[in-house]
Amino acid sequence: MANVPSLERSRACVSCGTELAASLLVCPACGALVHRDRLTSLARDAASATAAGDHGRALGLWRETLSLLPEGTKQHASVAEQIGVAAAAGDAAVAAEVRKGPPPGSFWGKLLAPLGTAGLLIWKLKIVLIALLTKGKLLLIGLTKIGTLVSMLASFGLYWTIWGWRYAAGIVVSIYIHEIGHVAAMRRRGMAASAPLFIPGVGAFVRLHEHPSSPREDAEIGLAGPVWGLGTAAAALVVYLSVRSPFWLALAHTIGWITLFNLTPVWQLDGSRGFHALSRMQRWLMTALIAVVWLATREGLLVLLALAAGWRAFEKQPERRHDWTIFVYFAVVLAVAASLTLLRSR
Repeated sequence: MANVPSLERSRACVSCGTELAASLLVCPACGALVHRDRLTSLARDAASATAAGDHGRALGLWRETLSLLPEGTKQHASVAEQIGVAAAAGDAAVAAEVRKGPPPGSFWGKLLAPLGTAGLLIWKLKIVLIALLTKGKLLLIGLTKIGTLVSMLASFGLYWTIWGWRYAAGIVVSIYIHEIGHVAAMRRRGMAASAPLFIPGVGAFVRLHEHPSSPREDAEIGLAGPVWGLGTAAAALVVYLSVRSPFWLALAHTIGWITLFNLTPVWQLDGSRGFHALSRMQRWLMTALIAVVWLATREGLLVLLALAAGWRAFEKQPERRHDWTIFVYFAVVLAVAASLTLLRSR
């Protein structure tokens, strides 16, 4: 018989001695947290990691802490906030490293110091190149998984029979990069995620191995895919401006349309996750904004988005604070995607 991790075995409550099932996080008899000692240890280690500037380790520790707390409690909400703080601190640390020069006395400091301003620029270029290489490795993650490759080829074959191989390749690559956007957002927040899997004729998806810590985090992960996908549309436009081939303009238009469809706030689509963080008032405002964008573009798909957004504004939901950051994020992605659909008339 395989060994069972200690956190999964049945146990007695340390406060009242009640026998507890392995899945319980709170004692039903006395209300005590089942993993109280472990939670204390994790919080202490996370605080130490933060003090030492190891934000990646702190993020992982806070994530483990969150998994041991029941949802809807003040402790869960507090740790979710700490996860957001740790992720932001990690981003700020990278940005600060780009802004400042190499540490005095380090190898790079000694090497670049004689070059003055040029040396500082070389240092910043080094940081940027490392970031690009890291993203490059992330883009290749799915190509090392047999499931991703087989499903990707199946989708490519289907689209090839409909549109030809060049168009099929462009669509499959854009969908893949869209899904990698989700993976990148999850990895940045210390979350595990599967490689993308394609569903021929439908799209692709990434499996989450743990729940987002808050509605805002869920929205940020959901909207990261459309942002990365729009990056492929921008690349297609750059190529079009260079070679003036209508193919690249049509590809950019299609990517914009697919992105717009993904922003529909229903089911498991990215727009639904974006709406998760919006208050009722903000959902009505987004519905009105979608209507305005429809008046400007006359893109029929926006009618579907407006109907879905209005329905989501009517539905019952927990009271949420206004999250204007996510509102603006959603609005900008929506406007850019809708603008790309205008390319069809050229």
